[in-house]
Amino acid sequence: MSRGNRTYRVVDGQRIEGTWRPIFIRNGGSYFLTDLKIFADGAIDCWGTVDLDGLRAKLASGWIATTIEPNARGSAHDLADWQFLDPQVSINPDDFVVQVADAIDRLNNRPDSTGRCRQLIADYVSSRDESDRRALAEAYLQIPASDRRYALGDMDYKDWPLRVICTAVDEPMVGDDGLVDGEVVTEKMRDEAFDYFIDRQHSEDKWANRRAADEPEHGRSGPITSSQVVYPRGWPEDAGVLVLRNEFPAPITYGDEVYPTLVHAYWALSTQEPEIAEQIRQAERPYDAEQVAATGTRHPQWSVTRSAVMAALLRAKFAQYPEFAEQLIATGDSPIYYQQFRSLYWGSDGEAGTNWVGRLLELVRAEIACARSGLLLAL
Repeated sequence: MSRGNRTYRVVDGQRIEGTWRPIFIRNGGSYFLTDLKIFADGAIDCWGTVDLDGLRAKLASGWIATTIEPNARGSAHDLADWQFLDPQVSINPDDFVVQVADAIDRLNNRPDSTGRCRQLIADYVSSRDESDRRALAEAYLQIPASDRRYALGDMDYKDWPLRVICTAVDEPMVGDDGLVDGEVVTEKMRDEAFDYFIDRQHSEDKWANRRAADEPEHGRSGPITSSQVVYPRGWPEDAGVLVLRNEFPAPITYGDEVYPTLVHAYWALSTQEPEIAEQIRQAERPYDAEQVAATGTRHPQWSVTRSAVMAALLRAKFAQYPEFAEQLIATGDSPIYYQQFRSLYWGSDGEAGTNWVGRLLELVRAEIACARSGLLLAL
């Protein structure tokens, strides 16, 4: 079953996450390939919204098909039509329902049938208690048959070690289809399987605790949000991190011109009309500078070059104001989220926005710290 597909629906203003999988609908003796949409609240959309009980009813009626008759016609609507000569279906109605229930669990960040089985492995490997073995075997058999071989995510061994420890010594091993496969489990097989899980746990622990050599030992500091706030009576005397804002009143020199703020400089450089650039430079407020810029024409490929221009202006600003650089360095390694409501390219607004000013502030911060450490001399 596909697990990477994502969709959603909106109910009373709330976004309900979802996923989907392909199914065949039987209608009038023909089979139509379509999508079954599954949502985190348990709603299932298959030409009408149902829950798991409703899904079972549609399966029982044959409307959602888990068997296909030879020589029947199939259709993917406007894409293709075909005839089934030797149809092979790999799932039964009960397992189909479990797969859909598993999808609902995953959408809610809960363990699905495979996850619940894997949670019991460590208990049994540690205790070797018969009751734990039976609980593990039961959980294994609750996984849809077509999913069992993938339960461990091991392309080499597949689920062989799991089937072995689910089976008592001298008993026929449970197959990945839920039926005994005839091979009798020996003590040696179980010892090998237990060793597999012990080694696997060590590897998983090591992987979970992995850290790249250049990562900070305690992770990054908490995020800093540079809020977009208007101060009609003037900026605070102790501005703090507000000096990171592009509209902060700090004249900067770039080229042969002095600009009241970085915003003035950015928009003046954006236009290819000198007279408009001068009007922007003399605008009273950053907002006015942007409004004047809107009347001009951008340089060719401005959408490509604008990030480099912004980076250059930020470097100039913090080079010309060492006290601002101190405020930037004081943010440590915190991610910086720069609010810019009129441009989600430069800023962020909740989950939206690419936050390029925030990213460039982090880059300039790193360059300043690197220069102070002397590392740039070695590059």
